[in-house]
Amino acid sequence: MKSIKKILMIVLFAGLFFKTFGQQSLETGRVEPYRLEVTYNKTTHLIFPMAIRYTDLGSEYLSAEKAEDAQNVLRIKAAVRDFTEETNFSVITEDGKFYSFNVLYNADPPALSYDLKKMQQEGERNSVNSVQFEELGFNPPSLTEAVIKTVYHENRRYIRHIASKAYGIQYLLKGLYVHNGKFYLHTEIKNKSNVPFVIDFCTFKIVDKQIAKRTVSQERLLQALRQYPEILQIPDHFTASNVSLLDQFTISDDQILRIELFEKNGGRNQVLEVENSDLINAKPISEMNIQYNK
Repeated sequence: MKSIKKILMIVLFAGLFFKTFGQQSLETGRVEPYRLEVTYNKTTHLIFPMAIRYTDLGSEYLSAEKAEDAQNVLRIKAAVRDFTEETNFSVITEDGKFYSFNVLYNADPPALSYDLKKMQQEGERNSVNSVQFEELGFNPPSLTEAVIKTVYHENRRYIRHIASKAYGIQYLLKGLYVHNGKFYLHTEIKNKSNVPFVIDFCTFKIVDKQIAKRTVSQERLLQALRQYPEILQIPDHFTASNVSLLDQFTISDDQILRIELFEKNGGRNQVLEVENSDLINAKPISEMNIQYNK
């Protein structure tokens, strides 16, 4: 009889534990969604900080697609006129960030374009969580983030032969690292001029050596999965560096990885050319002391 009472007490305690602490843990990890209004006759554009990898629509009330020439822009609109029920959708971007949206119909939405990056920078929301998915090599994004920050803060330069220098600007590749199917490229920009260098954009392309300097044909554009930190401007007589994350790849001896840095409203563009021998000799991350908390 005592053993039966003991078992009942254990079951009761276990039920109370899961009811109390299970709900509490879910509540703590809840992702607060953005609220969005859409209409049937107009398209709403959502601009994400990174390229979109996955989109899931909550119902047939919505239709959505990525913009053809901008993989970080989602076009969304109502597929059904005047729907009355609230619906939702979610987005995962290349850097492992998860975005959730609750959606209502409005014949005349107050806005039709939203910059998610700007909203985050202004502190309006904090509704993104990291998730684990294939594009980060089956690593939690927190581990990828730790690797990127370690490369950045250790700030070593072991590559001495890949650099570009013109108009008072020097652009160089300091290090190239590899880990679990990803390349980490550590670059640095030195502005020795009296004029700030404002960055427009940076591209990573695989091109044939013989045509690299005279045509844009036969080239393959690579998508940077993540960059840390984001650099918008290098003041005069200032030095800045960052780390770019790319999917692992190799190229033939007749090809190069061409990294192009473009100045906004200017002509002081810089180019780095990386050979296949540099790629296959990338340093393994295992040689670095990564501070990672799971």
